[in-house]
Amino acid sequence: MPFANYKLPQASLSRAQKEDLIHKTTELMVSCFGEVVRPTTMVLIEEVPDGGYGRADEVFVMPEEYRAKD
Repeated sequence: MPFANYKLPQASLSRAQKEDLIHKTTELMVSCFGEVVRPTTMVLIEEVPDGGYGRADEVFVMPEEYRAKD
């Protein structure tokens, strides 16, 4: 069973963008392993809340202009 795990800042993708990422990731797995893996491919998108991680030694907060608009 192929498994892909994405960790992204909360609100960085809209619902439609998440669906697209899931479909494209599944297609990538199928292109690598064959059609047999489609029913068992697992894609997990984890949203990390603001302040939940750091970058360049600073706590990261998603700028408003980069937040997805659902």
